[in-house]
This record gives sequence, structure tokens and C-alpha cells, in this order.
Amino acid sequence: MDIEKYRTMYLHEAAEHLQKMTELLVAVEADPEESAGLAALFREAHSIKGMAATMGYEATARLAHHLEDGLALCRDRGCIDSEMIDHLLAGVDLLEGLLEDIRAQRPEREVESFVAHGAAPAPPVEVSSDELELVAAEAAEGNPASGLQLRLRLAETVAAPGPRWLVLLQRIGLLGEILQLQPSEEEILQGSSSRQLLVRLQTALSQDEIREQLKSYRELVAIDFPIELPAKGNKKVVPRNTVRVSTDLLDHFINLTGELITNRYQLQSAAAEKNWGDLDEGLGQLARLVKNLHHQVLQVRMMPLESVTNRLPRAVRDLCRSSGKQVSFEVEGGAIELDRAILEELADPLTHMIRNAIDHGIESCGKVQVKAWREQDQVLIQVTDNGRGIDPDMVRQRALQRNLISPAQAETIREYDLLQLICQPGFSTAQQVTTTSGRGVGMDVVKTAVERLGGVLLIDSAAGEGTRITMKLPLSMAIIRVLLIDCDQILMALPITRVLQTLEITQEEIQTSGKQLVISHQGELLPLLSLRRILKRTKGPARNPLPLVITELLGRRVGLVVDRLVGQREVFVQTLPAPFDRLRGNSGGTILGDGQIVFVLDLQSLLEKRRG
Repeated sequence: MDIEKYRTMYLHEAAEHLQKMTELLVAVEADPEESAGLAALFREAHSIKGMAATMGYEATARLAHHLEDGLALCRDRGCIDSEMIDHLLAGVDLLEGLLEDIRAQRPEREVESFVAHGAAPAPPVEVSSDELELVAAEAAEGNPASGLQLRLRLAETVAAPGPRWLVLLQRIGLLGEILQLQPSEEEILQGSSSRQLLVRLQTALSQDEIREQLKSYRELVAIDFPIELPAKGNKKVVPRNTVRVSTDLLDHFINLTGELITNRYQLQSAAAEKNWGDLDEGLGQLARLVKNLHHQVLQVRMMPLESVTNRLPRAVRDLCRSSGKQVSFEVEGGAIELDRAILEELADPLTHMIRNAIDHGIESCGKVQVKAWREQDQVLIQVTDNGRGIDPDMVRQRALQRNLISPAQAETIREYDLLQLICQPGFSTAQQVTTTSGRGVGMDVVKTAVERLGGVLLIDSAAGEGTRITMKLPLSMAIIRVLLIDCDQILMALPITRVLQTLEITQEEIQTSGKQLVISHQGELLPLLSLRRILKRTKGPARNPLPLVITELLGRRVGLVVDRLVGQREVFVQTLPAPFDRLRGNSGGTILGDGQIVFVLDLQSLLEKRRG
């Protein structure tokens, strides 16, 4: 029997049951006497128990049975209290930890203390694959690791690991020279949610002295100094990502495959007989089949937004409990579908925005909403709150203090540009630092993630009227439609979702407004920007008419002057390898049919970098 196949199925289905339990517990807390919800919770716990017992996972089955007993009492009583909900949520967290143990093929953690007293044990310390590779590589080269290796683990109750690591790193830096970090400081700044930190430290202090210096930080649940490699048989197994596909879709793939095979023979026959008419017809049919295949494959990758937002009510509930605030939370448009690769990157940004809304926006009670809708080939996701809003004077003051703008700029800066300053690394208007926010990391993480996905972040707020943050995102990151443009004989691409219109203008249509060249378009004066100047290329020959791309940059419509409009094309976009992936201004690359490599421009980040 292929136990690995059944283990993968068990992990996937058990995770779904646990997610459903979390959603039901948050919903039942609002209506403790809702009998249907209690019955559904009992069924979820019963399913987990049965599946775990069948697979032989005794600790998981025992814990699920304990939760099932508690739910049975609540069901018979007809209501559930907040103390029991806290206990059940803690049990769900422990079950998720057990799933991680099973996924990593290590022994299940102990659950008896929780079953007996409701206290969850600390998670076991493991050697990460990064640490394994690091030590193994040095051992292979015959070079022992220089410095002392330190491993720290944060408690599960720490809501934002990234900011906490930044604080701890300042302290660790006083103990010696930090030689290496895993995750790196850049990954931490970008929102890494890892609760384990590996530090290689050059220090004169002993292990006991370092432990003494760090033990005052209550968030740390483990401080140790790994020096040995685990046994070869304990190599960590990386789980395979899986998706569910309907049988109808699989049948469609089979039919498409058959048509493609037939088409291949038609093309081979036409080419051998030099029948150019049949060859041309076959190529047209091939284009239609490939387009159909692309559409069907995209459907497999598409997942509803609710697969991410379903986790948010629990986060809102925990934040309300810790802050003493009353916040109603709702999601509208959870059925909107996006590429799975995009959804996986949205969990952290959404969580950061929800935390900011509750911690900084809502004063004592209020409402937070996540809303999603489609506009052509884009999905817009908006997080709004009816809290105190962002005080522009406070943002202006902090920006001046950090030398982000000059006093002259502070007088003339547009509201869009002013609010975008809150996305600067380390920028915060919070009066005090809390466990969830105030380090100036959250909005930086959000903006970085959105731009990495080829999207745009918009911020609207007014003091006393709440805040609205909108993410404009593409439906898919893999195969997109682009506009090919020429700049200084270099072919480049712009995502078609960023192109509002293309046109050609004569020199006589160009006007001046101060030092800025503008054109009148649809009753609005649009500033003209030269792509050559943005990319710091030499000035090109005079052209009349001028090719122009109307797009939206930094919150307003602009006219982008290019050398030539080449045309539209569907392309497969690939992420650039290191170190090119760190270059701001591009969102990937593609290869055309003639083998030419074309970069996909991210004008938003490119222009922000130039202005900075």
C-alpha cells in the first residue's frame, strides 16, 4: 500500500476540517446557542478523530476525541461559553501543530497535559533544511562553521514575528558580530512569518552568558545552540502541493490532448507535402487549441479569495480579545477567483492591513471590511475601516523628522504621495509600540508584496473618517497579455492591465505647465513622461507624431512617451533569477518566438526609485 499517497490525502483533508472548525468557533461565539453550529463543530472533530485513528496517529486521535467530548457536552446543553471556545481554539492550534509533525515525519508532540489541564506543550525544536544545508556544505568543504550558532524560537502567541525579530536582533548585535541570519534581515523586513531564527554570532561570550542576556525576553520559548547534524534518516520531507480538479475538467484535458495530437499530424502532413494552405489552416487551429488549453489550465490554478480570507475572522477575534476592542468584520466578494500563486502571497498583506485597522484605526469599537471585485483582467481587493483615519499632518511631521521630504516638499506634496510615505520601511505614526504593530514594518510588507505581484497599492484616508486601502492585482501571473514597446532599440513589455490607451500625438498638441510638458486629453491635462529619461538613456531623434501610452502612475493618469508601439502579445512571464530579481522596475521576463528576451516593466516602482 502506498502510505505516502494516503498520508498526503489525510493531511489535506484534516487541514480543511481544522479550518472549518476555526470558522465555526468564531461564528458560534457570536451566537452561543446556535445549535446547528455546535452540531457542525462536533461532526468536524469526529471526522478528524476517525481519520487519525485510521491512519494510526494516536495523539491526534486522542486530542480530537477530547475536543469531541467537550463539544458533545455543549451540544447537549444547547450553548457554549467563551471559556470553552478559548479551550477549543487552543485545541485546534495544537491539532495544527500535530499535522506539522506528521507532515515533517517526526513523532507527534505530547497532548496529555492539554487533555488533562488545557495547557499546550511547547512545540518541539527541529533542525531546518536551511540549517542542514548550511552546516552540511561547510562540512563537505572541510571548513568548520566560524562563530557560535544560535537558534531562537518565538512563542505561538506572538502575532507579528517579523517586528519582534528586528527588536531582538538589536539586542543580539550588542553581544557580538552577527555573521549570518536565516531568515535574512531583508526577508524579515519583507514580512517573513518564521518563528525560528538562526544566528551565527562571532562573540567572546559563553553560551550560558548569551542565554542569560536573552532569557528576559518572554516571547522566546527556546534558546539553544545546535552543533550536530541529525541522523541521515531524519531528513525533512518537503510536502507536495496539491490541488483538487473536477473530473469534467480532466475529461476536457483528455479531449484537448486528442485534438492536439490530431493537429500535429495534420501539420506534419501539410509540411511534408508543402501544402501551404493546409499548413496555414492547421496553424490557425493550433492557436485556437492552445488558447483553449491556456484557459482550462488557468481554471485549475484559480482559487477563491475566501481560501485566504476564511482565516481572518480568527485573527480579528484574537486581536479584539487582546486589545479589548469590539470590531465587526465582514468579507464581500470571497468567491472572486485569483491565480493560486497570487493568493499565496496575499495572506500576510491582508493580515497586516487588518491588524493596522484594528490597532491604529479603530479606537474602541467599529467595523472592518474586506471587499473584492473584478475589473476586466484585474481584481481589486479593498480593506476599509471606520476608525480615526490617518492624520496627514502627523505623516508630514514624521516624514520631515526622518528626512524623507524637505520642508518645501512638505508644503506642496500631493495627498497621494503623502499617504504613500507610510509604506516606507520603518515608518510609523504610532505613539507607542504594541505586540502587533508600531514598528513601521506592516505597510512596507504590503506594498512590497503587491508590487512583486505586478499590482498597485492605493491609500485613501481622512482624519476621523476611516481608511481605505486598495490592492489592484492581475488575475494571473504566469501567462498575461502585454503591449510591446520600443525604447532606444530595446524591446520591452507593459502588462496590458496597466495600459489605459495608446495614441500618437503631434508636436503641436504638446503644451507646457510650468516646467512640465502636458497634453490635453479627454478634458484633463496629462503630464508627459519620457521612458528614455526614466531609464536614463540618451535623448532620441525628434519624432512627429510621438507614440504615447496612457497609463496610471503614482495615483494619476500620465502619458508615457516611447519610441515605437510594437503591438500586443500573450506571453509566459518568468521570474528573474538572482541577483536580477532585486532590480526594481521589472516584474519578470519572457522569451519571444524568435528567442529574444524581453523584460516586463514595472513603471510604478521604477518611477518611485527614480524619485527617491
